[in-house]
Formats: sequence, structure tokens, C-alpha cells
Amino acid sequence: MTRRCELTGKGVQTGNNVSHAKNRTRRRFLPNLQETSVWSDSLQKAVRLRVSTYALRTIEKRGGIDGYLITARDKTLAPEFKRLKKQVQAAAEKRADA
Repeated sequence: MTRRCELTGKGVQTGNNVSHAKNRTRRRFLPNLQETSVWSDSLQKAVRLRVSTYALRTIEKRGGIDGYLITARDKTLAPEFKRLKKQVQAAAEKRADA
């Protein structure tokens, strides 16, 4: 499993450990990924995600996973989230018609 956020694409970065004597050794900075489930109001089910804490804060700010997906651009989303976005939009339209 890759160490990459499913929504934002945030991944591993590289850099140096620098000792007091200024010796430099390579290291990896890993993203803070969390396995979580987020409730979708329009689909009435939980969606399992492996996302960074930054993405979780953004989801909360946008009013849930539905708000996040509706405001996100299609070219930034992974294919499975493009499908989920279409399902959310279809469910929202269906609820608006009723």
C-alpha cells in the first residue's frame, strides 16, 4: 500500500538529518495518514478512506465528504472518488426532485 493520501495526493518527502557536526544523512518524511470512515449524508452510508489529517480537516471544513467531493475539481480526484462524486451528485439531484 502506498503512503499517499487518497484525496489530496500528499505523499512521502525526502530530506536530510543534520547532526550537530553538520553531517547529513538522507531520511524520509512520511505523511500522517489515518484509516477512517466518513459518513456520506446523500448516500446514507460510511465511506472508508486512507487520508492525511490535513484532508480530514478539509473535509470537516467543507461540511463532510459530500461537500468536499462536490467542490473538488475532477482532475485532482482519484478515479474511485470521481465515481463517488457522481453518485453523490445523482443522490443529491434525486433528493432535490422529491
